Amino acid sequence: MKEVAGPPTPEQIEAGRVLFSGECEFFFGSQKIDQLPPAGRPEVAFAGRSNVGKSSLINALTNRKALARASSEPGRTKQLNFFNLADRITLVDMPGYGFAKAAKTVKEDWQNTMFAYLRGRTTLARVILLLDARVELKTSDKDAMELLDRAAVVFQIVLTKCDQIKPKALEAKIAEVEAIALKHAAAYPRIVCTSSQTGLGIEDLRAEIARFAEPADPTGEG
Repeated sequence: MKEVAGPPTPEQIEAGRVLFSGECEFFFGSQKIDQLPPAGRPEVAFAGRSNVGKSSLINALTNRKALARASSEPGRTKQLNFFNLADRITLVDMPGYGFAKAAKTVKEDWQNTMFAYLRGRTTLARVILLLDARVELKTSDKDAMELLDRAAVVFQIVLTKCDQIKPKALEAKIAEVEAIALKHAAAYPRIVCTSSQTGLGIEDLRAEIARFAEPADPTGEG
């Protein structure tokens, strides 16, 4: 049975605050696996079904209003977007999956491209897998977890839009997702509940991500 990790310490919370107070800028977009930027800083990637609130969460984490842009048409974004955070870590915004209108060939192409990235990216430290707390798990969510297991990439489940459901329903959702995580070899056994609107869980998730960042340059010269 997996050991459940505890919440971040005050020191880890502060480390997350410091990291995310730094500059964060888009520096590369890749639509094909052979067009990735050179591997360098540690990477943390964000994955999730279309309309799960991925762009809103990334913007909340980085204190930006439009760093990551949400498309008005689900599934329209089909590239990996790379962001340099404080010259210490790279955040990767992955294309949303599970969009109903996409052709079968488009879905298969997404899966093949994402699997190649997940399996072959040596600097990828963790995948943050976002699930909407308000809705039941979809087949596409389960497929994504299986893909992450096969790629042997550690992923952490983060629930979004947690301010939009009642406390008892949220408790039940957390228990459900924890039970699912225990069945996946690659799942990190701690769930984080978030809300981009209220700030719930934002400092917690910053602390989780900061664990993988390169040390800050004490000279401040980068």
